[in-house]
Amino acid sequence: MTSIKIACLQLSLAEDGNEAKITESIQKILSADRSSDLVILSELAVSGVKPDKEKSLSTFLPLFSDLAKKNDTWLIPGTFHEFEDDVIYNTCPVINNKGDLVTKARKLYPWLPYENQITPGNEICTFEYPGAGIIGVHICYDLWFPETSRALAMAGAELIINPTLTPTQDREIETVMVRATAVQQQCYYVDVNSVGEQGCGQSIACDPEGNVLHISNDLEDIFTVEVDFDFVRNSRKNGIMGLGQNLKSYRDNPFSSMIKEKRNNNYLESLGELTQLKKEDD
Repeated sequence: MTSIKIACLQLSLAEDGNEAKITESIQKILSADRSSDLVILSELAVSGVKPDKEKSLSTFLPLFSDLAKKNDTWLIPGTFHEFEDDVIYNTCPVINNKGDLVTKARKLYPWLPYENQITPGNEICTFEYPGAGIIGVHICYDLWFPETSRALAMAGAELIINPTLTPTQDREIETVMVRATAVQQQCYYVDVNSVGEQGCGQSIACDPEGNVLHISNDLEDIFTVEVDFDFVRNSRKNGIMGLGQNLKSYRDNPFSSMIKEKRNNNYLESLGELTQLKKEDD
């Protein structure tokens, strides 16, 4: 098997308390179509944006592990706040079809200054879907930092999954970035947002040549995407449309040292502190 079928759930969610709706929706989609290999939900889908120890990853992990095992499917149930010592992470668990926690991603770039209670993760996250390929995980705002997707691609990621919670007017810009990231890193990119009180929709999936496989509107949408890992490998080996072989070019001439050497600290400091901007009156 070099391809997998992904079920993506853009659900209409309340600010919190969504576990019943989410579990019912997962059961419903899997009952209608048992062929899905992986199910994905949006960022903080269950509990919403306010950190609460009673609604943390440790609280809900047994529920979703049991759900994955019973339905014999891999599951990325969005993200959860994870409390560890005196810090809070925004964490995405990856659960296999046996109900095991395979790995977890921690959001690398919390949306500051708004997520000011969240500690950034310090490692990229990749895992292997057995017999198929390597998958990387972004969380929402990580998309805005191309260094993170490049790091995932250099670690072998052939698909990047991004649970997202975006309710703002820049969502359309993010869909452009998804397409650009897919073609820049020559990988599939699947970005799942929510609607209702949490998000404004426009979930999107793109292939390694930048083609849009699916884009949702601002209503609830459950859709499936076929990911062909052989297509990724062919694109990376032989070039996009038989042309640019950009991942190999970067492999042979990485840019990271140039960024460090040319950093203009005086200019960067002149931009001021990272502060919450006040909205102008209408």
